[in-house]
Amino acid sequence: MAAAPGPRIAVTMGDPTGIGPEVIVKALSHRGILAVCRPIVLGDRGIMERAVRLLGASIDVNEMATAAERHYRQGSINLLSLSSISPAEARHGTPSPACGRAMYAYIAEAVRLTAQGEVDAITTAPINKKALADAGYSYPGHTELLAELTGTVDYAMMLAGEKLRVVPVTIHCALRDVFRLLTADKIAASIRIAHRSLREYFNLPQPSIAVAALNPHAGEGGLFGSEEETLIAPALEQARALGIGVSGPLPPDTLFYHAAAGRYDAVICMYHDQALIPLKLLHFDEAVNVTLGLPIIRTSVDHGTAYDIAGTGRANPASLVNALKMAAMMAGSRKSRQ
Repeated sequence: MAAAPGPRIAVTMGDPTGIGPEVIVKALSHRGILAVCRPIVLGDRGIMERAVRLLGASIDVNEMATAAERHYRQGSINLLSLSSISPAEARHGTPSPACGRAMYAYIAEAVRLTAQGEVDAITTAPINKKALADAGYSYPGHTELLAELTGTVDYAMMLAGEKLRVVPVTIHCALRDVFRLLTADKIAASIRIAHRSLREYFNLPQPSIAVAALNPHAGEGGLFGSEEETLIAPALEQARALGIGVSGPLPPDTLFYHAAAGRYDAVICMYHDQALIPLKLLHFDEAVNVTLGLPIIRTSVDHGTAYDIAGTGRANPASLVNALKMAAMMAGSRKSRQ
């Protein structure tokens, strides 16, 4: 009896002038990926074919008329071509407003396909926020755009590797704004979303969650700051009242050592770099970005457009490979619970 086909994953091409097309070609050339999922690229035929030629890959581009199963061809780069960008507007490392419009189109269509059940999850390649804004779509990042497209109010960003998972409460903002943006309710919401997602998608019935302090030595009893007492402690009380296993606030200078050793399933962090510095130290090439709290499944690479190496063929596909595997795993977990 033939094995059931893997989940259908919409893969958005990202910035046409970055490394997205190259890592997609490399990732989809791995037969191991095609054994666990059925990727459908949302992008640009000319750009994808340029990446195939650049890499000398022995894989062809199959342009699909629709996302219907009858148009899917195993062993190919199955593509829904949503843009036709001229070479002058797609030089490596030089994004244009046309590229920004294309990036938005890929993401919007991926959300539509997933919401309608035509695909099971989304995996995204990196975008350029400036080009997106120049095209009229001003968002701090993918996460906020996806939240708006899906009508999601409470969401969180998780960065995950084999040894460490981190969830920043505040994401893309100036460091000086963190103290203004942090609230007990936001911290509590991040804990709840992480707890629910770890149970639903990561097969952890009783996840252990740690919460990082904001100040050195967790404030040292108020000597170095009071946020641990006024913001984080009340959030922990809210979480514990819901039966969530949570520890903290814990000094970050020791917390990440214990988390990486397996003591905690995820760490809630107060700001972007507090989360991403230890994560990237351990998992620079292979980490995955997961948006939690959405009604759809979305994973992403944990790197940018890397203009300095775009067009050289040197881009590492490990993060995209892992993002596709994680999307397939999450889709399978959701299906098993339905």
